[in-house]
Parts: sequence; C-alpha cells; structure tokens
Amino acid sequence: MATPVTTNHARKVEETLDPVDWEEFRSFAHGVVDDTVGWLATLRERAAWTEMPEAVRASFNEAVPVEGTGAAQVYAEFVERVRPFPNGNLHPRFWGWVQGTGTPLGMIADMLAAALNPHMAGFNQAPALVERQVLAWLAELMGFPRASSGVLTSGGTMANLIGLAVARGEKAGFDVREQGLQGHRGPRLVFYGSSETHGWCRKAAELLGLGNSAYRRVAVGADYRVDVEAVRKLIESDRREAMRPFCVVGNAGTINTGATDDLRALARVCKEEGLWFHVDGAFGALTRLSEKLRGVVDGIEEADSLAFDLHKWMYLPFEVGCVLVRDAEAHTRTFAAKQNYFGDGERGVIGGGLPFADRGVELTRSFRALKVWMSLKAEGVAKYGRLIEQNVTQARYLAELIAGEPEMELLAPVPLNVVCFRLRPRGVAEADLNGLNKEVLLRVQESGAAVPSSTVLDGKFALRVAITNHRSRREDFEVLVAAVKDMVEKVRSR
Repeated sequence: MATPVTTNHARKVEETLDPVDWEEFRSFAHGVVDDTVGWLATLRERAAWTEMPEAVRASFNEAVPVEGTGAAQVYAEFVERVRPFPNGNLHPRFWGWVQGTGTPLGMIADMLAAALNPHMAGFNQAPALVERQVLAWLAELMGFPRASSGVLTSGGTMANLIGLAVARGEKAGFDVREQGLQGHRGPRLVFYGSSETHGWCRKAAELLGLGNSAYRRVAVGADYRVDVEAVRKLIESDRREAMRPFCVVGNAGTINTGATDDLRALARVCKEEGLWFHVDGAFGALTRLSEKLRGVVDGIEEADSLAFDLHKWMYLPFEVGCVLVRDAEAHTRTFAAKQNYFGDGERGVIGGGLPFADRGVELTRSFRALKVWMSLKAEGVAKYGRLIEQNVTQARYLAELIAGEPEMELLAPVPLNVVCFRLRPRGVAEADLNGLNKEVLLRVQESGAAVPSSTVLDGKFALRVAITNHRSRREDFEVLVAAVKDMVEKVRSR
C-alpha cells in the first residue's frame, strides 16, 4: 500500500486569471462595452486616418512588464495610445485596398466566441455544428452541391492556398503527400492565372514547392480580364514542352480593378483539358448575394474549388475567409492525418472526430463561424445583397463625378466596386503625372479627409477606391473629389 505524501509546509494560495471580484469585473466590462459603442457611433465625426505622434510611437518600446498594473490601467492606455490610431478601415470614407469595416454585431459575436473559447478542429460540440451549418449555407449561396466540403480560414490567402493544394494533389499524377516534389522526375507541374491575380498565387506556388515559375501568368485585355484563348494556347504549348498543367485560377473581382474573368469559358477549358478549376473570389464571389449582380460571376458555381472572404464584402470583423471544395473526398485526401492521441472519434468529447483539422493546415482554430452565423440570421442574406448593390451604385456615382471633372480621368472600367482614376491637370507633362498623383494621394490620406489607396495601371499611377464599406454615403464621395481637387492645388503651388 502506497504511503501518503505529507508536508509541514502551509498550503500555498493557488492563482487564477479569473477576477478576484466578479462584480467589480462586471462593472468594468459594462463600462468598456458602453465606451466602445459610443466610440463606434461617432466614427463619422473623426478623421478617416490620424498620423501617430512620435511620442506615442516611441511608447511601444517599453520593457516587458514583470508585474501587472491591472485591467483598468491597461484599458486606459489602450484608449490613449491604441484606439485613436488604427489604419482607419472602420471610417465611412475608408476605401483603401479591399478591407471590410466590421459590424457592431460582429464585435459582440467575437466577444461571445472568445468567452466560449472552443477549439474548432471539430469535437462533439455545438460550435462545430455552427461552422458546419455556415459552410452549408455558403455552399448553397455559391451554387455548390450540398455534398461539397469547406472550411473557414483566416483569410483569402489561406483559403486559396488550400484550394491550390487540393488541385495539386488531385492532378499531379502521383502521390504528392507521400513522395513530395524533391526528386520528382516526371513532368513539371504548372498552373495558370491572369497577370492581375492577387499575390497569394506566387506565395502558394512557392509554399507548395512548385516554384514561382510554375505559376504561368497570362495576359489580360483592355478590360483587365484574362485572355481565355491565350490560356488555352499556353496549356497546349506547355504540354508540348513536356510540362504537366494541373490547374487554372479564375478571378472573380481582381484586386486592381474589380474585373471578373469569363468564368464559364475558363470552366469549359478546364473540363476539356482535364484540369482543376479554382476561383479566387476574394470579394467578388459575394456578388452572388445580389440577384441583380450575380450574373457578373456567372460560372463560379462550376469551380472545383472557390476561395472568398467574409471580412471583405460581407463587412464582418477580421478574420474570416472560406474555401469550398466540390469533391469532399479530394479535400480530405489532401490534408487528413490521423493521430493516436486524438482518440477514435466515436463517443465522448471527441465524438464526430476532427473534421475541420482534416480540411486544412491548422489544427487549432478560432470560432470564426459564430459571427457569420449570427450576422446571417440577424440581418438576412437579402440585406447583404442590397448593401453590395449600394456599393456598386456608389462606385458608378464616383465614376460619374470623375468623368465630370475636366482635370481627372478614369484609368480602368468600373465593372463592380473599384474605381481607378488620376489627376491630369492642364500644363502638367505626362512624365510628371505619377509624382503629382502620388503626392496628392498621400496628402488626402494625411489630411484625414478620406483613405483611397493606389495602384499602377499601364505605367500610370492611379488613385484607387475600393468600396467594401457599409457606412459610406454618396456625399462621402463628393468629399473625396473635393479633397483631391484641393490637394492638387496645394501641391502645384508649393
């Protein structure tokens, strides 16, 4: 019989990160929520962006805290040094890059998700069923079969990476997972996308061991859509050079101009050539939520895999992206890896297994699905469709304003929600226009009037307005045009 362990030492007080006084914490938490709601309600009254003072910037070089100061003090520091200086994407006049604005309900959902703190690899739990339902809804909205697979991700880059990984595994012609690409003696694997495809494509090619040169960039036309015949000819040419094409990437809303490739034509090419068809629908895929606009992405439902972000044109807080895969078995074949320490998955907490871990790279995942589930149920798909239509209408209104300005010009068509334009004042040489427009852009941002971003189209520096903002109003675009005109005068007179 074992001898019990005894000690003469006094029992040590064991610590916890729960509050010592729950009522005190309740009062603190209520104050934080009230303060935050008040701050959100007054966004329009503040500048779209505020430059951080050097003193504030320097304050983040402090030493690691050994002893704590308490939640109230830390919150006070947040209010003083962090909250006033974000990149501005919550503001009604933020149209830089393609960044969503977040929603108050999404904020609450994220708080609830963090409070519950479930591990989202799977498990026998309600949060897993929430994600499963969200994925079923999204598959239906995108025209995918009910039996499709999917997983929520951190964003479009990870969603697209997963889609391309499944394509590689299914179309490589050998067991990539077992053999890898080191020492592979067969034809070189290559895939195709337009020169307008987002930078994730290069990263994915490199991370998957294919190499940047395996990503075959195809020219676009004047409308910035991929030349489908050029895709077909390059596939044929690569095959003659003993390469193995395995995938074509179509764009539903390019990052530069919002252009959408002819998805149905690309799907036809893939079917005829026996290739995987992946669609990067980062923000454009969500035009399917609008009955009026869904024709823009006609053919997206024929994709073998589709990636898109709900934190872009569904306005939800970061981070939540999605990848859908038509062939559920192909999806799990690419990632599933059974481990003994997970258990058999038949009963208890592990009942049902870890299905989401078998659909991507991550095992540990946050409860991203809750804000999607709550938002769709609270607002309804139809409202999101109307908001997307509203943004497209606003883009066309801005294009009209620019067309009416004799010293401004559009640099690309406006098929959806992205407007690219520049100033072209009389008496300014072409060689000086890029520098002038860049300076005007920076001054508009620094003034706090609005936040457009930039791109370069055919060598021309463009101010780029990407409207994925549910808070924007028509008058905000009038403010932008006025600010641009004001800044050009200041730049020219310096």
